[in-house]
Amino acid sequence: MNKENNLDFETKHLPINYDTLAPDRSEIRLLLTMRGGSIVHCTLPPQEISVAVCHKTVEEVWYFIEGHGEVWRKQGQREEIVEVKNGVCITIPTGTHFQFRNTRSEPLKFLITTMPPWPGENEAVRVKNHWK
Repeated sequence: MNKENNLDFETKHLPINYDTLAPDRSEIRLLLTMRGGSIVHCTLPPQEISVAVCHKTVEEVWYFIEGHGEVWRKQGQREEIVEVKNGVCITIPTGTHFQFRNTRSEPLKFLITTMPPWPGENEAVRVKNHWK
């Protein structure tokens, strides 16, 4: 791919094994990246809880495709917990504290679009957990 201009088409199949563990401890399968954003497939195993983090510079859109869970989000004094499952889409604005958990016995799976593309491991900052 021509990384500077993003002029080439790309096609990628979902990897069987995860590529990396995210700073929140979820399993990340890398998909594709362009100048404006990137997309990954995320899995949180059954009954697991991520660690709480916030992003310094990126914003994200999450689209849930399998499983059931909850996402906690906090911006200043505003705070909410939303139930997530197949077909639910949420946003994670820059600077939002968030944590998510899988509430069932099957994996919680979702797609994450990150804008701009994920800059590296120092992007996520650990914050106080909502769930232990």
